[in-house]
Amino acid sequence: MDDHGANEQTSENPTLECALGRAWTDERAWTLLTNLTELPHRMGGSSGERRAAESVQAALEEAGVTDVQVDEFPMQYWERGSTALTVLGGDGSETANSTADGTDTARLEREFDAIALPYSPDARVEGPLVDVGYGTPEEIAAADLQDAIAVASTTTPPEQRFVHRMEKFGHALEAGATAFLFANHVPGQLPPTGALTFNAEAAAPGVGVSAETHDWLTTYAERGTRARIRVDAETTAGSSQNVHGTVGPDTDEEVLVVAHYDGHDISEAALDNGCGIATVVAASAILESIADDLACQVRIAGVGCEEIGLLGAEALADRADLESVRAVVNVDGAGRFRNLRALSHGSEALADLADDVASDAGQPIGHDPDPHPFSDHWPFLRAGVPSLQLHSEPPEGHERGRGWGHTTADTRDKVDPRNLREHALMTALLVRVLTRAEIPRIDDQELRTQLREQDYEPGMRAADIWPAAWESNDE
Repeated sequence: MDDHGANEQTSENPTLECALGRAWTDERAWTLLTNLTELPHRMGGSSGERRAAESVQAALEEAGVTDVQVDEFPMQYWERGSTALTVLGGDGSETANSTADGTDTARLEREFDAIALPYSPDARVEGPLVDVGYGTPEEIAAADLQDAIAVASTTTPPEQRFVHRMEKFGHALEAGATAFLFANHVPGQLPPTGALTFNAEAAAPGVGVSAETHDWLTTYAERGTRARIRVDAETTAGSSQNVHGTVGPDTDEEVLVVAHYDGHDISEAALDNGCGIATVVAASAILESIADDLACQVRIAGVGCEEIGLLGAEALADRADLESVRAVVNVDGAGRFRNLRALSHGSEALADLADDVASDAGQPIGHDPDPHPFSDHWPFLRAGVPSLQLHSEPPEGHERGRGWGHTTADTRDKVDPRNLREHALMTALLVRVLTRAEIPRIDDQELRTQLREQDYEPGMRAADIWPAAWESNDE
């Protein structure tokens, strides 16, 4: 990497110093967050998501971003109906069945609150409950899931990489499960949501249940109890949109800053990812103020449908000249908590750059070097574009799982405006330096090797997201 000037003091650059000073009183991030969270919801492909795109467009234009455009793209729109989960007595027969503790399971018929997971099909399923713990590949392989309903936690043991929901679902179906229960590990009667597949109706139903319900389901699974799931839902052809514009000089190459503005239909989606797109809009105003100090063009993009398959990012990548994209900054998770966290996705140069910028700014920053495929950087990363994801964590340390995310508790009151302002400052500083940096492209074979070393390949295949192009290129 060349000398990117990360140690340059802002006092030596009056324009930058003024821009950063004004940012401390800038309310645009909070205003946009409020506008987004006031909507009924921002589910991908919905009218609410379209209204959110209009708010993002207006906010970017007001921030000084030029040539702001809205590009539509096709997608599969999933619409939720009602969901029912009923725990049934024993094997469903009229004959009395008693457990060792004397419980009469034949007479049991108990309803629990549950919500369908996006792209769950309209379905009616009944079968024995089988608890697969965290839902790791090893736990699923050890269980007898043939014609069963798998019950898995939303979290993963701390000593291993985080196993995504789609991986757990895919492995459970491969093992013979006919349905999937996704149980929150965070208490508070908060059934979680999250897509089962990307942009297509799933092969089996999946529903989310609370941690409190999970406690009962593990007991019933130990008794060999059956359950019945009913999901009313519909998947139809739809459309969504990306919003994007530029800041800085008109150059052949550009740095791309991306954040998704969609959210799930059960919550305000303030943390995930209202904070991220609000942070980007505030950073855009800073970058516009220092446009003459940027060494190449910066494209700012708010993308739709991240939550149901990275669909907006895929459409953006399909229409871009990826060779001209020098680097991607994916703001997914920034602004939520106090301390910024940089995920460098296998790029040592990006990790060093983030550390240098944070050190110069006197701001703490966490670091994760390993790549993952579950956010909007992925369509660019797999094509070799260096990708930096900006996340955040509480001062007490890295959060394991989504916390309030993907639940009804993901609301605006959880957000601290100070985090939005500070992370917007850091985002702008990082992007400024990136316009001057020469970051090596990501080697295709090395990326595959890193994903395999983290044991991602089986899960990505189970979730049907292992790139088809990699099949023919594997040695």
